[in-house]
Formats: sequence, structure tokens, C-alpha cells
Amino acid sequence: MDSWVIAMMLGASIFLGAAALFAFLWAIKNGQFDDEEKFLNAAKFDGEDELNDAALQEKKREDLEKKYRPE
Repeated sequence: MDSWVIAMMLGASIFLGAAALFAFLWAIKNGQFDDEEKFLNAAKFDGEDELNDAALQEKKREDLEKKYRPE
């Protein structure tokens, strides 16, 4: 391969990496990854039926783990 091909590939990869880093830092600065109320809303709007179903599923899973005996 010619050296200009390697230089072009290296330049393109550095440019794309810098663009990705810039986009990531911009997203962090603008709060794109902040979801402060996700867990609060999940708990606030979770109904009693859903909580009972989750508790029942957890109990079934624990019972299955107790009964399971590998040979």
C-alpha cells in the first residue's frame, strides 16, 4: 500500500474520532443523559397490581431455585 493511503485512512479515523468525541461531550453538556425523574415516576405511577405481580414472580423464582437440584 502506498503511504498516502495510510495517511488518508489515519486522517479520516482521527477526524471521525474527534467528531464522535465532540458530539459526546456536547450531549453531556446539554444534559442528554440526565433522566432524574425516571425512577421517581416509575415508583409514583406503579400500581398495586403491578407490585403484587412482581412480588409473586419473585417468590416463584425463589421457590424454583430451592427445588432445583443439579445432578
